[in-house]
Amino acid sequence: MNFKSSGRTYFMVFSAAIAAIYTVLTLIFAPISFGPIQFRISEILCILPFFTPAAIPGLFIGCLLSNFLAGAATLDVIFGSLATLIGAIGSYQLRKKQWLVCLPPIIANTIVVPWVLRFAYGSQDLIWYAMITVGIGEILAIGILGNVLLGVLKRYRHTIFGPFLSE
Repeated sequence: MNFKSSGRTYFMVFSAAIAAIYTVLTLIFAPISFGPIQFRISEILCILPFFTPAAIPGLFIGCLLSNFLAGAATLDVIFGSLATLIGAIGSYQLRKKQWLVCLPPIIANTIVVPWVLRFAYGSQDLIWYAMITVGIGEILAIGILGNVLLGVLKRYRHTIFGPFLSE
């Protein structure tokens, strides 16, 4: 078997699996996943770029699908997904500093989502207030639960992520 070919296949399959898990988690917990005060359980997956670059497209596609399937506004589908992409790329860039991995998605979503809420949904909340509410949800999901998941996955990283582990 060609290692280069199997590497590409792994990347695509792993990305698709992450996208599917993100989408399912978002939609199962839809009542708390959307709105001005949101807590997306699926955001815990934003620590996965620490382990593999395949998480970057997986998170982006998962967010895109989640927003689209939940009937989100077009601006939310586009810019909410781009915020997740920016956060995933930032997390991958900081993978050498484990405890900083959660910061890029928290920051990206805290900055972008309030503007999406304003322009896509006509939210009357002040931008700074929306940044606080979205930021709290992101800190809880990624900063706390995501770091717990990171600690658990780190113990089994070679089993789960195999030879394609980002180190």
